Parts: sequence; C-alpha cells; structure tokens
Amino acid sequence: MASSTGSPGTGVRAAKAAANRARMLGAARELFIARGYVATTMAAIATEAGVAVQTLYFTFATKRAILAELLDVAVTGDAEPIATLDRPWVAEALAAAPVTQIRLQVVATAGILARVGPILEVVRSAAAVDPEIAQLWRTNIAHRHTVQLHLAEALAAKTDLRAGLDAARAADLALAVLAPESYHLLVHDRGWSPEAWQVWAADALVLQLLTGAVDPG
Repeated sequence: MASSTGSPGTGVRAAKAAANRARMLGAARELFIARGYVATTMAAIATEAGVAVQTLYFTFATKRAILAELLDVAVTGDAEPIATLDRPWVAEALAAAPVTQIRLQVVATAGILARVGPILEVVRSAAAVDPEIAQLWRTNIAHRHTVQLHLAEALAAKTDLRAGLDAARAADLALAVLAPESYHLLVHDRGWSPEAWQVWAADALVLQLLTGAVDPG
C-alpha cells in the first residue's frame, strides 16, 4: 500500500522547486536594484538565475508578480503566510505600556525598512511609469496604514492621546514618521545610523501622539 505521506522523491522535488524559486527571486532582486524594474527583463532574470525563461514564466507568470513577492518577503522577513498584524512583535507592542508600545513599533519598523527599503525604492520609481506597479505602491501604503491604525486604536484605548487627536489622525502621523522615505532620507542620504533613526522616530511619535507626562514605558 502506498504511503499517505508521499514518497521521498516528492520531498526532494519540493525542496528543489523551493531552491529554484529562491534563486530566481534573488536574481530578480539584484537586477531590479541594480538596473531598475523597467530595464530588467524576464530573460535577464532567467539568465542571472541560471534557469530557462520558460521556467521563470511558469513559476511567476509576470515580472510584476516577482516584484510583489519580493516585497512581501522583505516586509515579513520570511516566506511564511503570516500577516503583519499576526506577527509576534505586534502582540508584544499591543500588550505594552504606551511609550513602550511606540518604541516597539519603531524598532520593528526599522528592521522592516532595513530589509524592504531597496525593493520599495524599486517599486516607488517604477510606479511613475507603470500603472500596475503604481497600484502595488498604493496597496503597500494602504497596508502600512492598516497596521498603524490598529496600533493607534490600541494606544488610544490605553491612554489619552494629545489634544485634538483621534486614532485615525494618530495613524496618519505614525504613517508619515515611519515612512520608508523618511528612513531612506536620514539613514541612506544623510548618513544616520539605524539606531539614531529609531531614537528620533520614537521621540517624535511620543511627542506627537501622547499627552501630559510620558510614562517610563
């Protein structure tokens, strides 16, 4: 009787397919960053990855799909199908005191931006000339806003926000302070260390979002 768990060959094929996929994604990432999205062809990605172009199309179908997957993996840090709001750092932030929540948000964001920054620059640049990539850019902004709104609502439930703020406006402020453009400007263009950016961003958000004396976190 055949085993219900599958043959050893099935696992080998799956591992080989995963390795090929990772190699194609790595090749695409290097070319997108070096040449830009528009100038990078599917044929160039296949050549860089050492696979047939038909294999690349069979695996991803379109160049946009490759960029979208690169963006997803860079945001989460892995290929696991776990949404951002279900990640452990979010639960830790939600359970923390107000100032600590903000600082945990900033630390997590810094880690994400360090990974995703180069790919987001590819997306942002290509969005100006490619409507599908422009939609990908807008979707990314909407996703970041959803995360910030969830965190801002939790913050507002714990403590009074600064006068005149509600959770929606607090989310907008966090979206702006923690934007990839801010990180890129200060860390890459102005030469700040990621740690210096974290201190600035956390201090800015505490000042902008909280009212009265800050707690010790």
